Amino acid sequence: MTMKQRINIKRLEPKAYEVLYAMEKYLSATDLSIQLRELIKVRVSQINKCAFCIEMHTKDARKEGETEQRLYALSAWEESPLFTDEEKAVLAMVEEITKIFEHGVSDRTFQNIQNYFTDNQIAQIIIAINQMNFWNRIAVSTKMFHP
Repeated sequence: MTMKQRINIKRLEPKAYEVLYAMEKYLSATDLSIQLRELIKVRVSQINKCAFCIEMHTKDARKEGETEQRLYALSAWEESPLFTDEEKAVLAMVEEITKIFEHGVSDRTFQNIQNYFTDNQIAQIIIAINQMNFWNRIAVSTKMFHP
């Protein structure tokens, strides 16, 4: 099956991409580790079924020292002993924010993440999750793919 990209938003709206890249630069300067940011990107992309971003960010995660085993287990993180309680708190936020249409973010999930992160870090996590959701929605809606 040959895929054809519908439109190229980066080419059509370069100023919008400038804003997205500026947000990426901001996120790289936050308190969140690169490993945690990559876990967020991969899990959001799995939920959104964004093949383009899954391919990109699993490669990036491996470059940053993430293991194949943890990447394979990421879709079942709740049941996996490979993730810390802190990572699981973040991944619960990933699930609920990415699927916000289902029931929002529960008080339990929000209170749990407060056990591990400051309010500023929680804000950074929320921004990182939503940034990745934005990227996924561009890629999925335009049928972006790696040649």
